[in-house]
Amino acid sequence: MSLPPNPGFDPSPPLLDPQIPPPLPAAVPDENPPWTGWDVAQIVVLTIGSVFVLVLATAFAAHRLFYPRAPFMDVAAYPLVALSAQLLAYLVVLVFMYFVVARDPGEKFFRALRWNWPRNWSVYVMAGVALAIGLQLFAHFLPMPKDLPVDRYFQTTRQAWVFSIFGVTFAPLMEELFFRGFLYPVLARRMGTVAAVVVTALAFSLIHASQLGRAWAPVLVIFIVGLVLTITRAVTKSVAAGLLIHAAYNGTLTLAMFVGTHGFRNMERLTQ
Repeated sequence: MSLPPNPGFDPSPPLLDPQIPPPLPAAVPDENPPWTGWDVAQIVVLTIGSVFVLVLATAFAAHRLFYPRAPFMDVAAYPLVALSAQLLAYLVVLVFMYFVVARDPGEKFFRALRWNWPRNWSVYVMAGVALAIGLQLFAHFLPMPKDLPVDRYFQTTRQAWVFSIFGVTFAPLMEELFFRGFLYPVLARRMGTVAAVVVTALAFSLIHASQLGRAWAPVLVIFIVGLVLTITRAVTKSVAAGLLIHAAYNGTLTLAMFVGTHGFRNMERLTQ
């Protein structure tokens, strides 16, 4: 038996009341990453601790195998020893980063970090080249020190090659993964985009301060680099775009030193 039709019944879904605001959209990954500020702090502590421990371990191995007559503390300060320890520490940190993301079974590492390789990748490479040239011109108007702690990596041809390769490949990768991949989205969630961009760029410049003798002029240049990289991350939603700029920036400076020292063979020309 069928029920009689109800003239007041409308089978179509009810229309939304225009006085009721629509529901808020779900938080985008930039604003709600699957890690917390404590996770970022753990990465920082692990990086510092790993570098300290691995410098000692690498110096011990180098002292026993290659420099048995040199004082241990001198060996620990050798540029290639310090760089080797830093590389090993970065590998440890990279593994930890992976497990931080892997705690959420629904997340993939590069997707969570908003890797997003850009199709027009050459544009970002050229942007890195232009940034390096422009900031070098800008630096001529600043009181740049002639001698910086980072110059010790360019005392010999071998050191220059190793540091240059590291500075164009693994160093920018790890810095972009941490600063623009892990740190920036946590800050953006708590502070907003503008403040997060400034704070991330400031932190980026401060970790390079010791290599630059804590002189304000070169630190300012690195701060501007950090601003460009973080703004790129915020606008493009891509860590890979910032990596391309970063690697191209470092590569342009390396190429200039390579040409200026005749293939890293006349390192004294850097101080002339």
